[in-house]
Amino acid sequence: MNARHAPTAADIGGERDLGAARHVLALEIRGLEALNRILDRAFTDAVGAMATTAGRVVVTGMGKSGHIARKIASTLSSTGSPAFYIHPGEAGHGDLGMIAAGDVVVALSNSGETPELSAIIAFTRRFELPLIAILGNPDSTLGEAADILLTLPAVPEACPMGLAPTTSSTMMLALGDALAVALLERRGFSPDDFHVLHPDGKLGQRLIRVSEIMHTGDVMPLVPPNMGMADVIVTMTAKSFGCVGVIGERNRELLGVITDGDLRRHMDEKLLDRSARDVMTPNPRTIRPQALAAEAVRSMNAHDRPITSLFVLDRDRVVGIVHIHDCLRAGVV
Repeated sequence: MNARHAPTAADIGGERDLGAARHVLALEIRGLEALNRILDRAFTDAVGAMATTAGRVVVTGMGKSGHIARKIASTLSSTGSPAFYIHPGEAGHGDLGMIAAGDVVVALSNSGETPELSAIIAFTRRFELPLIAILGNPDSTLGEAADILLTLPAVPEACPMGLAPTTSSTMMLALGDALAVALLERRGFSPDDFHVLHPDGKLGQRLIRVSEIMHTGDVMPLVPPNMGMADVIVTMTAKSFGCVGVIGERNRELLGVITDGDLRRHMDEKLLDRSARDVMTPNPRTIRPQALAAEAVRSMNAHDRPITSLFVLDRDRVVGIVHIHDCLRAGVV
């Protein structure tokens, strides 16, 4: 007979924890699904107001809504829509001066009755600034004052007492992301634009262009097709790329490349009697200057024979060379 151990207090506590977690996630998923269903013209009006503003997007909120507001402002700024967070409690003590003509204000408050927002609400009404409200109660003070209402669906908070902002703050956060991405797409925000705003970190590294790290000018290992192999080898050794490019003398088009592998394949007593044209491999792999450095890495590692360098062509003319080590130094892997 196999004895079964009775569940311990830790086992029971662990199951209870998992149950609580699943309950929270289920309610927040329910909230996001409900939010998705009710999106309407008000959302596009909000995107339009932010897209056409001559100023910035000012995001505000108190407490947990304030934390979400800070994140929304950060996401907007990093995706091409200048934005900043203003603390409603400081607004009436001088920080209203941060808001300028042409700005759009986005105010977050689940109840819509946050007293600290009163100074900002009054300021937008006095100076006729567009006011977008993200809130749960459209019949509130904020709801009645706002020009555009983004109303959250009535889904219970995940807190067992129904008090701590959980489901509502998750919906606010998701709605902020939706606004930022819709704005990004409407403005045609590109990977180049993203790289300008994110020069550091992994995202910035992934968006580095070949043109930013390639070698140009006299450092490029280039030879004419009629050069003797003795001089080709000297050039290959001096330039330290492990290859040379064979180029046309008039248009600088790339006719082929000679690598260490090509030298080994042609290694015999007649090697030095040959010209670059005799030894080169035609139609080599190349890359565009505006290609991502990550594309260069993939190209070098592609096929059965990985290579360590790519010549960079612009309109079929050689303009640079990029080595795998250049990509690695730039943090592109």
